[in-house]
Amino acid sequence: MKHLFAISFIMLLALPYSALAQKQELSNELIWYSGEFRPEYVGGLRSMSDGVHYTSLEYSQENGSEIVKYSFETGKKVATLATSKDIFNDASTGIDDYEFSADEKMMLISTDTESIYRHSTRANYYVYNIEKKRAFPLADAKLGKQRLATFSPAADKVAFIRENNIFITDIQYRTEVQVTADGKENVISNGATDWVYEEEFGFDKGMYWSPNGDRLAYYKFNEDRVKQFQMAMYGELYPDQYTFKYPKAGEKNSLVNILVYDLEEEMSKPVDIGTEQDIYIPRIKWTLNNNRLCVMRMNRHQNHLEFLMTNISPDDPFTIPTKVVFEEKADTYIEINDNLIFLEDGKTFLWNSERDGYNHIYRFDMSGNVVKQLTKGEWDVIEFLGLDQDKGQVFYSSSEVSAIEQHVYSVSIKRGKKKQLSTRKGSNSAVFSEGCKYYINYHTDANTPYYISLHDSKGKELRVLKDNSSLKKTLKKYDLSQKEFFTFDNRNGDALNCWMIKPADFDPAKKYPVYVAIYGGPGHNTVSDSWGGSNYLYHQLLAQNGYIVVSVDPRGTMYRGREFKHSTYMQLGKYETEDFIDFAKYMGNQDYVDAERIGIQGWSYGGYMTSLCMTKGAEVYTMGIAVAPVTNWRYYDTIYTERFMRTPQENASGYDDNSPINHVDKLEGKYFLIHGSADDNVHYQNTMEMIDAMVKANKQFDLFIYPNKNHGIYGGNTRLHLFTMMLDYTLENL
Repeated sequence: MKHLFAISFIMLLALPYSALAQKQELSNELIWYSGEFRPEYVGGLRSMSDGVHYTSLEYSQENGSEIVKYSFETGKKVATLATSKDIFNDASTGIDDYEFSADEKMMLISTDTESIYRHSTRANYYVYNIEKKRAFPLADAKLGKQRLATFSPAADKVAFIRENNIFITDIQYRTEVQVTADGKENVISNGATDWVYEEEFGFDKGMYWSPNGDRLAYYKFNEDRVKQFQMAMYGELYPDQYTFKYPKAGEKNSLVNILVYDLEEEMSKPVDIGTEQDIYIPRIKWTLNNNRLCVMRMNRHQNHLEFLMTNISPDDPFTIPTKVVFEEKADTYIEINDNLIFLEDGKTFLWNSERDGYNHIYRFDMSGNVVKQLTKGEWDVIEFLGLDQDKGQVFYSSSEVSAIEQHVYSVSIKRGKKKQLSTRKGSNSAVFSEGCKYYINYHTDANTPYYISLHDSKGKELRVLKDNSSLKKTLKKYDLSQKEFFTFDNRNGDALNCWMIKPADFDPAKKYPVYVAIYGGPGHNTVSDSWGGSNYLYHQLLAQNGYIVVSVDPRGTMYRGREFKHSTYMQLGKYETEDFIDFAKYMGNQDYVDAERIGIQGWSYGGYMTSLCMTKGAEVYTMGIAVAPVTNWRYYDTIYTERFMRTPQENASGYDDNSPINHVDKLEGKYFLIHGSADDNVHYQNTMEMIDAMVKANKQFDLFIYPNKNHGIYGGNTRLHLFTMMLDYTLENL
């Protein structure tokens, strides 16, 4: 079928599909630019401490940014708490983010925010008194922007980071105390994590007030021994070299220490985390006791986790002693989460564990003994959603119904009585208010955008917030194909979950090319009964151009238990590639598939899989598009890679046997490499090394590099350009 683009970014063209009907065709421009296809979403809401009100950051022409208070139950506006005019005396200065003090009488406002890495930012902060409508800068802007500003529990002080050092501002007297003085870029970082912790442990804030607010626990990273990585940033006559510390697999990590600063003593003391330095401290958290800080210690293999507990005393002369109160070991690895909850009884805590083969929620005592397993069964808890300590209920989502569905549940801490709260088939996620009196349920399925509703804690729907009826009406104009789910058995006998989108005018008597859209790695499933947004529409566009679009979750993916997820341990890429090859053969055996025209496309880990399938699976895949691919795990970071592979020194064959670079001699089909030159995550080096290997093997390939673009490859027209290019490449080569 001939493909035509829209004349403008949001114009639609009606194209004839047959003599009997006229149907509208999606265009690439439309998918990426038109507001017509953007679902209405309820996001950015923050529950207030009373649990019955929430706030939202909005905009008005008169006042600029506005922080508005609403009622959960009615949705009606209660008050405007702050505006750009109130804070900056200027409606044109935007509020980027805000944080309430514990008593909600004050706010920390950030503006002029700039990104550092994936999560981290720096900004100019203001302290705003809501009652008095008065604001003042947290610090002198001439000294540099601040990071991670956070109120003390009594809201009389604010801790923040500037130039890798920690400072504390006294709000009443507007004085500043410097907690650390040794901070230096790419050498010492106080109160914030290094690159690899931020990327792989998922947090950048590394300082925490004690419950009484008289102590501040913080991380200190010594990055001096970590090797530097450089990226050229183009645009000037002589490109700048962006330099940062990046520990590749098997190389040295930062040395990490935990310290506690005592405001009265005006000094910091290190916490005893043991003599072994080649370890991780993936989380620290204060208990409800002002003297007890919990420090998670994990070995470099990430298969031995310990909780170290302090009992801080004035008698501690130089070092704060610790005691191991919890321990967990695994043959493979243990994943870290944010679900450590210390209960008000002061004797027990909640924590997730895969110790019985599935991810479940447990209640432990302070000696690490299981008091009660709150969830149980051959399914995984997906997300811990909230805790109502007064009623003794835990809220969570799980894959109990199916690995491709997600539902919301509650369970009693004492009795273990469980209740499914979500009723709509598909994927349900929830955001609970403080105290868990209400929650907002976000429901989608594979062919339906968000239905967002407010519920009480028993699951009763109170009102609809967004039903996306307008988008649903728009989608009906295009006669989109239904996404169908099915399974197939791989060579190991595992039934793997898959989905398929066929052309709307599908004829089983014809033979169609197949486009396999994949990811395939730990941490992300592509086969989910949920709305896929722009990717879904792009796949519909491919179907409108005569392709069958499919996806499959191979071994190593989530929500099917520990054995299935950990089956790829020490051999990332081996079994996933086998499964994708088996899948291509399965599809090729279908009467309606042209087995000579099966292509594959993936991004990041999916690009890695695409590259392996185009080499190891050259007999079944005739076209592959690899975006930002890992091409050798030796080039990737320590925490992620070694979690699944250990080090290259220990597992050389695991790294080399499943590196696409070492299989380029097998390449036969059309192979397209795409990368951003400023990718700080999967370095452009991966693509450069792959190019070098293919040139040495005299293999032809296609290549496109996006200058100064990171792992997401976005900004301006970038995504439109990227997907237009991928579509054209597919039309020409598959």
